[in-house]
Amino acid sequence: MTDLPTTFGEALARHAAERPHQVALRFEDRVTDYATFDRHVTQIANGLLALGLKKGDRVAYLGKNSDWAVELALGTARAGMVLVPVIWRLAPAEVDGILNDSGAAVLFVEPAFQRQFAAEQVVVMDEGFARWRDMQSDAPLPVSVTEEDIVLQLYTSGTTGAPKGVMLSHANGIRQRKNQLEAKIDWLLADPGDTTIIAMPYGHIGGVGVALGAVNSGQELIIHAEYDAGDVMDAIAAHRVRRLFLVPAAIGLMLQHPKAATADFSSIETLSYGASPIPLPLLQQAVKRIGCGFVQVYGMTETWGSIVALPPEDHLPGREHKMTAAGKALPGVELKIIDEDGNELPPGEIGEVAIRSPNNTGGYWNKPEETSKALIGDGWLRTGDAGILDEEGYLYIQDRIKDMIITGAENVYPAEVESAIYGHPAVADVAVIGVPDRKWGEAVKAMVVLKPDTPCDEAMIISYARERIAGFKCPKSVEFIEALPRNPSGKILRRTLREPFWAGHERRVN
Repeated sequence: MTDLPTTFGEALARHAAERPHQVALRFEDRVTDYATFDRHVTQIANGLLALGLKKGDRVAYLGKNSDWAVELALGTARAGMVLVPVIWRLAPAEVDGILNDSGAAVLFVEPAFQRQFAAEQVVVMDEGFARWRDMQSDAPLPVSVTEEDIVLQLYTSGTTGAPKGVMLSHANGIRQRKNQLEAKIDWLLADPGDTTIIAMPYGHIGGVGVALGAVNSGQELIIHAEYDAGDVMDAIAAHRVRRLFLVPAAIGLMLQHPKAATADFSSIETLSYGASPIPLPLLQQAVKRIGCGFVQVYGMTETWGSIVALPPEDHLPGREHKMTAAGKALPGVELKIIDEDGNELPPGEIGEVAIRSPNNTGGYWNKPEETSKALIGDGWLRTGDAGILDEEGYLYIQDRIKDMIITGAENVYPAEVESAIYGHPAVADVAVIGVPDRKWGEAVKAMVVLKPDTPCDEAMIISYARERIAGFKCPKSVEFIEALPRNPSGKILRRTLREPFWAGHERRVN
């Protein structure tokens, strides 16, 4: 096999040399070919150096998907720096917390989210950004970048609700393609020139991570600022999209859209889905209407996304028993189920899922204790998910050890929501759980114990939370109960609270 690139900057340069006039980026009325894309990326990288940044510095981005955001990601990568994309839906205090923790030397922000920031340098992503970029040198950079250098730092909630910066290297994002090419797993692979749609939130691995992966394989990226089912269906037909990744909530919105009845899905060969639970009826409806190969993927931010996949053949009639599985390990990935002490369990026994792969993070930014809990030696990563491996190597996820809620592919940690609600003057105690939701996979629900003689209703609790945390983290419903179930040490028994809502469901999480 021809040697493949080891960094994203190298991958872009190679595609620019081999297919300079191929379209690389489409966003609104802007179309950029690979040669221009490559030049812009070098200019951005030189511009970052001119701002006084050096290799390893953090570069933050606050905004939605755009061609400029993708150029910024590649420019940061080529300069040997680290992109910190911040989820635009976060509350201002949450954004500031991430900026402070990352120590970002510069913040690039879309005009809609511009305000007073503590960052030393702020660049607004309007036409002034393009002028700044085009003023920079396009000479080769005096920086050496290797596959082990960190390229992304994505923030995800920890066991206390405090965000953790997951550090991901070029190798974490690039090596899986080589492994899949060698194993001839073509149902997840794109070819140079293939079109793909980037519509998932940029601050997630399913946004910026997928965008970087698409550049690595030389695709044409059709970039949508955010997900709109009608626009995505139009783009699929207009640009003959072959490969597509959507979270289950997005699939549901697509199938419910008026255009779904007549939409042209004939170009799609593979639709991969993951990041949150998908009801089996919705999956069967999607398979029937879209008529392509479906691939369920399982992974986490710490593994640059997908490391387990359920292939198209396991989505065919007669394989319904396998459609509840997360799938089997992708090439180069090892799985095992371990007990609390880290001992490997035999097939069929439930325990914590552990992963060894080239995708695994090297750790959390400035959090050595969290890193040591997750990375348990010899390349293994504890996922925090409870699962079972069967005799054939299929992984079934049973529950979420960490209690994290995934709603519409957004990660919500109960402790953070509970903290926001607990200060309400009428609240004596609170627990937050994820409950089944047909649209979003899971919905945030608050179980509240009120103080005596303090009247309060659902709307008051939700409104109080909304003033303190991002809207997607707020409870969609509130139930008032007499007392929370706790174990002898005082820990809330969330599983006991969840059980009535999940009764009759084959799985608690996908």
